[in-house]
Amino acid sequence: MDENFRNIWLLNFSTLFFFLGISSVSPIVSPFAITLGATPFLVGLLAGITSVLSLISKPIGGLIGDRGYRLEAMIFGNLLSLVSGVLYVVSALTGSIWLFAFTRALHGFSMGLFFPSSLSTAVDLAPVGRVGETLGWRGMMFSLGNIVGPALGGYASDYLGFSGAFALVAFFSLVGALFVVPVRRTVGKVFGSTERDEKADYSQLLRPYFVAASVALLFFSASYAGVTTFLPALYKELSYPQRVFGTYMMVIGISSFVTRVLGGKSADRMGPIPVSDAGLVTIITGYGLLLFYPTPPASYVSAVLIGAGFGLAVPAMQLMALGNLPQRIRTMGSSVYTMFFDIGTMSGQFSLGYAAEFLGYAGVLKFPPLLAGIALLTVTLPYFLGDRDG
Repeated sequence: MDENFRNIWLLNFSTLFFFLGISSVSPIVSPFAITLGATPFLVGLLAGITSVLSLISKPIGGLIGDRGYRLEAMIFGNLLSLVSGVLYVVSALTGSIWLFAFTRALHGFSMGLFFPSSLSTAVDLAPVGRVGETLGWRGMMFSLGNIVGPALGGYASDYLGFSGAFALVAFFSLVGALFVVPVRRTVGKVFGSTERDEKADYSQLLRPYFVAASVALLFFSASYAGVTTFLPALYKELSYPQRVFGTYMMVIGISSFVTRVLGGKSADRMGPIPVSDAGLVTIITGYGLLLFYPTPPASYVSAVLIGAGFGLAVPAMQLMALGNLPQRIRTMGSSVYTMFFDIGTMSGQFSLGYAAEFLGYAGVLKFPPLLAGIALLTVTLPYFLGDRDG
């Protein structure tokens, strides 16, 4: 087996297990917060605090990665996620909302360390001319995590309680760290020896295609946060079990899984902008259906469309942002790019949580189509400005 192929897939599996830990929590954060007596605004705050800390830690993760320590950042991110899993369990056993808030913050910090290096190593190790495809395969691991994780979290919380569901985070994170160790023994030395003494020119991050992709990601993530945060709260209000939203996220994950590599390969051939546009239009259609049909089984049609659009748009936008960046600044580029995801998620959760105080959880669902529409316009802007090589 080609060593580079082996390393790519070991890191892919690390990404899978890290995001299994993240996504297994997603269907139960809002219901658990409600059981602790949280108001709608506090539900949004507890969901969004991970994005605040991820936003803070991503520049740290970017600097670490650009100094040649990408793999160490991935390992340490997994280990912090493991600690978060243990503290989630303690917060469930003690019923402490303050410990839960602290743990959400720590989990967010671990994401900021792990994700930039995970994304940049996919570009670093990709074969020539197949960057979009490699990002698509890495994205499939993210999607697979979203297929299995929410379902496991939802069912575990229904049958084992919240503490049983939270324990999954610690297990998945440990496995994720172990997958990186053999790669570090070979590739880690190469990263370190070639990059630690080089000077980084971060002004190159101001290229129009990078800026447009990042700003589009902000509005896209804000739209998606409206669904992932307040749809489970709506289901809790309607007395649905947690596994219903877990199933909804599983459908999104399956649909995204199917289209990820297609999105990456298409972006390699056609360029990232038209593929991003196609994905965002599909997502907007899914949001529109969810607004009118928010409960199952009809809501699952929207999940199929949202997932399919996600699979097309995400690798294309990643290629648009990172594909032409110099390797020396690519981890910081990944960090800055994904920071816009955190800013969007955080602002979406906080602002829509405030809106939910007046409109209710169902009323929040009118905003995701509008926010995704802004993302569509933004990602297309470089094409009209004449920058068609992004």
